[in-house]
Amino acid sequence: MKFAANEVRLQLHALAYNLANFVRTMATLEVIETWSLASLRERLIKTGSRLVRHGDYAIFQMAAAVLPRKIFARVLDLINGLRGPPDNPVPA
Repeated sequence: MKFAANEVRLQLHALAYNLANFVRTMATLEVIETWSLASLRERLIKTGSRLVRHGDYAIFQMAAAVLPRKIFARVLDLINGLRGPPDNPVPA
């Protein structure tokens, strides 16, 4: 049983590495393209934030030292642009 658990863990780590590397190569700006995967993980994925709700809207407050707002928003736009257009079902 331990061997199977280790195999699954190894596959998950390989998948996570490949996903992070894909994001680094396809959805990063020139400003941050030299960052290591550890830096990307710490500054983009493991970013602490606080959700503040006011009436009808919500705001995510993030530490400014992590990543400037414009760069973070641009990276999110690049990631969103990686999605293809929605599939249009073909009428039968």
